[in-house]
Amino acid sequence: MELLVFGHAGAKVLMFPTREGRFFEYEMLGIVHALAHKINAGHLQLYCVDSIPWETFYCDWRHPADKIGRYIQFEEYILNEVLPFMAWKNQHPCTIVQGCSLGAFQAANIAFRHPHLFQKLCAFSGRYDLTLAVEDFYNLFDGYYDENIYHNTPTHFLPQLECHWYLEHLRNMDMVFTIGKEDPFLGNNHHLSHILWSKGIWHALHEWDGRAHRASYWRKMAAFYI
Repeated sequence: MELLVFGHAGAKVLMFPTREGRFFEYEMLGIVHALAHKINAGHLQLYCVDSIPWETFYCDWRHPADKIGRYIQFEEYILNEVLPFMAWKNQHPCTIVQGCSLGAFQAANIAFRHPHLFQKLCAFSGRYDLTLAVEDFYNLFDGYYDENIYHNTPTHFLPQLECHWYLEHLRNMDMVFTIGKEDPFLGNNHHLSHILWSKGIWHALHEWDGRAHRASYWRKMAAFYI
């Protein structure tokens, strides 16, 4: 697995790419450039990781149970290799997790599942229920459902979350979500927001004009919210 690091100091930012993206995507899309002033000033250090969507959610030949199983292996790589590498390289106390599109799902999912590891979540144009079928977007598990899918679907497991330890860490996390007013997953974002408020978890949900699901929007979002 490959990754890129930008910056020498500051809060660490774990950045997940989009479905089509690789570890160099945020550099190619100009998002790294949009954050250059913060990077050069030593306020942020970016860790742009790779992803394996064609081995997980978008691997049509895999059984859905194997799709989610492979994704769990990917999460273990982030937890057991990337995050320790980030901590070794940079001792700053703040770790931010960020993503766009499918990357927003991955960022939110790992933050909700392991809230003690992150101080801030920035999720842009995300879909937080991969079983949800909207417009041309289909259920990525083809109707199959098991415990692993439940525990990796934020809008499914968060309503039942009662653990004080988890909730306190979530309540202490700075959370920012953005979504376009014409994005097909606007309703899903509202649903997630309602769940978070019901748990006393403060957060910001910003609606941008249009579909807001491309690099020109994400560059502005990154500059505003990271």
